Amino acid sequence: MSALRRKLAFALAFTIAVSGQSLRAASGDSKPSLDPAMAAAHAAAKGDSLLEALLTELDRSKSQLKMDQVQPPYFIEYRVNDVEDYSAEAAFGALRESQHAHYRVLRVVVRIGDYKQDSFYTAGEGESTILPLDNDSVALRHQIWLATDDAYKAAGQALAEKQAELKRFTTDANPVDDFAKTPPLIAVEPTVSLKLDETSWKKTLEDVTNLYRQYPDVQSVSASARFSVVNEYLVNTEGTVTRCGKTTYSVQLNSSAQAADGMRLSRSPAYVVARMEELPSHDALMKDAKNMLDTVVALRQAPIVEEEYRGPVLFSADAADDIVASLIGQNVVGRKPALGRPNRTTGAFATSYKARVLPNFLSVVDDPTLKDFQGKSLVGSYMFDSEGVKAQPVNAIDKGTLTNYLIGRQPLRDFPASNGHGRAAAGMASAPNLGVLLLQSSEAQSPDDLKKKVMDMVKEQGKPYGYRVETLGQPGNSPRLLYRVYVNDGHEELVRGAVFSELDTRALRTGVIAAGNDPLVSNRPGGVPTSVISPSLLFDELEVKRADTSKDKLPEYPAPPLAKK
Repeated sequence: MSALRRKLAFALAFTIAVSGQSLRAASGDSKPSLDPAMAAAHAAAKGDSLLEALLTELDRSKSQLKMDQVQPPYFIEYRVNDVEDYSAEAAFGALRESQHAHYRVLRVVVRIGDYKQDSFYTAGEGESTILPLDNDSVALRHQIWLATDDAYKAAGQALAEKQAELKRFTTDANPVDDFAKTPPLIAVEPTVSLKLDETSWKKTLEDVTNLYRQYPDVQSVSASARFSVVNEYLVNTEGTVTRCGKTTYSVQLNSSAQAADGMRLSRSPAYVVARMEELPSHDALMKDAKNMLDTVVALRQAPIVEEEYRGPVLFSADAADDIVASLIGQNVVGRKPALGRPNRTTGAFATSYKARVLPNFLSVVDDPTLKDFQGKSLVGSYMFDSEGVKAQPVNAIDKGTLTNYLIGRQPLRDFPASNGHGRAAAGMASAPNLGVLLLQSSEAQSPDDLKKKVMDMVKEQGKPYGYRVETLGQPGNSPRLLYRVYVNDGHEELVRGAVFSELDTRALRTGVIAAGNDPLVSNRPGGVPTSVISPSLLFDELEVKRADTSKDKLPEYPAPPLAKK
């Protein structure tokens, strides 16, 4: 955040120093007449100092923002993210970091042109700046005014650059609009605030990482917590006024070690929820940390996978969530391609509209309106997006066929309107993203039945075992916990050092032969929190091979003694 502050401060100082043209909106408080939509917006904002300041400046900008030889704006949007964070980290039983952060980021978008073709291109995609934390109207409005002026200048230049760039390409007979119209939305929800027992969480992190004393073979142990609340405010010249609060609470454990041959091994279980009370208790985290450390020790002793295996592989729901997020989630998001590109969107499903992308017993829906699933809160839930459009469920893949993309207010070919998936991190441009993505099966089976199916298949193939994946990690969906499932009695053996070959969208389309009845929630924090829900998945054939990774040398001398002297 400090880097962003420095960058924005420099940009602000530079703008003030070099601004030679008298093109800023007048600093006086003229009172432009309000159309009915904006009058309703002001009524909704009454009592919220920040919303009132945003709307007051929006009115002035709409009526007064003009520059010679540049069109006046046809659309202006202000979005503010008021972010409050607490983060702490401990390692080896000692607190390493504990800090609070509270900041407000304004994002201004000024669009010149019209809905068919406008200035939303390169620098014209918006300006960001830091706003004061207190609600001093003069200070707020002054910063909003400066950012709006910067965004207007950038929009004028961007439109000229865009029109020049378009001359390089043949004219599209059926051009796609640059911006989708949407009815104004007024939705002012209660704000949220950060409440936690800081002392208790510090002690929990210290206690969890102090377990390293019982595990001399483990090289590192750490635990971190990050609790974040974000209140998002949005106003635009169409009459939209929204305010909503989001909470994300996450705890992560980390441990690593080296096998005798130098291979690096790690585990990093995480807990992410939207309600603080759902996080594990102190005792539950201690138990999970011990399990994590026991697993790392077991990995050190585990055999390395054979050079190559090709056959059935069963992914637990935990591992399947990662596959769904990376291979489906990122490809059903409808991002507008670069200028001159003919594709409907980007990604692996760019040309797959109305084509089969999964087996016909699988469907995918993204439903941000879901707040809970099987009793667990969903951090990807929201009622309206960062562009002021109501959230709605979208059937992206129906019985294996791609029928929809998740889009915001940037239209795509055949998709002229937003379906409520324009989302944004603080200070960033809004873009299509997931909310709550669910993979559903019409032929769900129990995990035990899926395991039996693996055993039957490898027996028919004359193999002694198949594979079951418990968890995945980086790079590239590599297995963190991988087990051989033996045909003779079904017992499992932990192995290490494996990667998958060709675990891609083609493998999803042709290789998945069954899914479980055990859907699992995977909440994913970040600037735009998302949730992914998937059951176990069985592939009839995947290649598992030995990872071609370097084996680092072990430490040259022993670690310090674990007992204090």
